[in-house]
Amino acid sequence: MSDSIKHECGIGLIRLLKPLEYYKEKYGSALWGLNRMFLLMEKQHNRGQDGAGLGCVKIKIKEGEPFMKRIRNNKASPWMNVVSELTDKLEDLKLRHPNEYNDTEFLKQNFDFAGEILLGHLRYGTHGAQAIDYCHPVVRSNNWRTRSLLVAGNFNLTNVDTLFDHLVGLGQHPRFFSDTETVLERIGHFLDEEVERLYKQHRNSIDDNRVISNLISRDLDIQRVLKNAAKKWDGGYTMGGLTGNGDGFILRDPNGIRPCYYWKNDEVVVIASERPAISTVFDVDYKDIIELDPGSAIIVKNDGRVMVKSFTEPQPKKSCSFERIYFSRGNDPDIYKERMKLGELIVPEILKTIDYNLEDAVFSFIPNTAETAFSGSGNLDE
Repeated sequence: MSDSIKHECGIGLIRLLKPLEYYKEKYGSALWGLNRMFLLMEKQHNRGQDGAGLGCVKIKIKEGEPFMKRIRNNKASPWMNVVSELTDKLEDLKLRHPNEYNDTEFLKQNFDFAGEILLGHLRYGTHGAQAIDYCHPVVRSNNWRTRSLLVAGNFNLTNVDTLFDHLVGLGQHPRFFSDTETVLERIGHFLDEEVERLYKQHRNSIDDNRVISNLISRDLDIQRVLKNAAKKWDGGYTMGGLTGNGDGFILRDPNGIRPCYYWKNDEVVVIASERPAISTVFDVDYKDIIELDPGSAIIVKNDGRVMVKSFTEPQPKKSCSFERIYFSRGNDPDIYKERMKLGELIVPEILKTIDYNLEDAVFSFIPNTAETAFSGSGNLDE
């Protein structure tokens, strides 16, 4: 890709596979998943400090109660602001309802982020304004849960003009001219088509729209949606999304330009931009954390089924060197080895460039995570 770097961000998705009461009984809090998300994104704070956001979907919630929520912040220390705001809301809820606060069902009904699936985002604002509208997740709202969509990602699409024109050609009126808007509306368009396809299929034999709505939620083919949406995408991306009915997904570009890792057990599925964050927050071995294959998506259905599906043909892998050498945390063993190897390879060229005059040469460390290695000691005063 020859265009400028625009987005190097961090994402995280957590899907709880058990009811919230399970986590309260085992871990002492119905908000165990939210607390893990707080830590997961904090461990990736190197990936973006210009904006942050968090989305949540509640899978089993009564009609008349919100099923999808989002919070965003673009002030200094944005992720900590998100954490502080939600913590303050919880404290206020506890003060006003001390007797009901520990009831899981009460918490789910009265706290916006007491849900089973969460999508977090950190923004590194190298492109575009710093306004709150540029922070993810972005939302496409609808009263039908299966048509509602929340999207966040680490991506750079190189053919935004073409994608924008295609949306206009469909009769849409996109609110912004940006790759974020085109991603949201393109996925949303094919999500609408999938819902309509299923509605017509079930309408032939069922006359109850509420029953049909539940069947659409069950049968919604996220792989089909992503296959259609990604056909015209050109660039590097790791994108995550939640639908209002509780389906979640993360997909990775066919060249593997942007990073993505996941881990799951019978309690939780977690997906993130960086492997060390998963390892630290969930106390799992690196070898158990899986790199998502290029051209693949990990999809979690609202009933808890987890699948990894191809949505496009994989291409030769071209991992972004900027992200792996500069942007990523250095405590990933593979990243560390790559950085060491890069140093080994460039030293001879550097020595030639300075004519081997080390006495008059000045060296520094980049990025900050290389500071200890550069200094040769954990004590920077030595």
